[in-house]
Amino acid sequence: MGHRNARLTFHGRRLLVERVRDQGMPVAHVAKAMGISRQCAHRWLARFDAGGLAALHERSSRPHHSPRRTPLDLEERVLMARHELRWGQDRLGPELGLPARTVGRILRRHNTPRLCECDPLTGEVIRASKTTAVRYERERPGELVHMDVKKIGRIPDGGGWRVHGRLGDTSAHKKAKIGYDFVHSVVDDHSRFAYSEILGNETAATTASFFARAIEAFAQVGVIVESVMTDNAWNYTHSNALTALLAEHRIDHILIRPRCPWQNGKVERFNRTLQVEWAYRRPFTSNKDRSAALQPWLSDYNYSRRHSALGGRPPVSRLSRT
Repeated sequence: MGHRNARLTFHGRRLLVERVRDQGMPVAHVAKAMGISRQCAHRWLARFDAGGLAALHERSSRPHHSPRRTPLDLEERVLMARHELRWGQDRLGPELGLPARTVGRILRRHNTPRLCECDPLTGEVIRASKTTAVRYERERPGELVHMDVKKIGRIPDGGGWRVHGRLGDTSAHKKAKIGYDFVHSVVDDHSRFAYSEILGNETAATTASFFARAIEAFAQVGVIVESVMTDNAWNYTHSNALTALLAEHRIDHILIRPRCPWQNGKVERFNRTLQVEWAYRRPFTSNKDRSAALQPWLSDYNYSRRHSALGGRPPVSRLSRT
């Protein structure tokens, strides 16, 4: 297979053959004119003599035999686990007893779509996403925490469209005012330790009360909050209660640049994980059932779930035990 710096395309190889075989030009002169070595020219001429014009097309560089390749039955296990669990290579690898890079190569070899491109409930490809190469991390827990609110639709009793499908919705069901849940979250920048609550709104008073409980929850695991980063939403920038709370605990308030949510990326990424692994991971038949599943999932996230940014360890591994 031709590489990205190859001098000749199929058309160039055909010109080489025509000039040498048909026009009788010296190989050295043609090679110099085309910017290739004589050895390269002779190689393509020999391939033409052996197989004709068809031999001038690119061939695969794949070896004929790969004795160290992962066995096919093990590859099938990896693909099956990816399909059933919808985990990335950093979680699948330790679970299957394989290096994460080996799992990654198997997934790429079989053109498995990335998780961010798939629907979290069905696993079907629905979109592509962009990534950023700009990464940062504070040096100690509590030096900076990120706060945000994620609004998700409530589930009617008996289940919504994820259970019954959109085609089964009646006109009355579509017009019903179900409302939203507001998931308030705080994520520590250094350890990724998270605290979340489902609340009924995102008013300034609700936000301030939530953050007060978050400060206490972080203190219970030995994290003293020193600064908090939020977006420019009204409940963060015009809340007297939040301002007083921050002053009481001597916490700095850092605002991101307007319309630049990636600056608050750690909690934004946590919100996506929250949706994929909790809110939409399986069909719930009631809003009460989904709400009850949040705290068990959050406990697993903080104390057990492997985090790729932490070297495959859970967030609690970065907290100092006191």
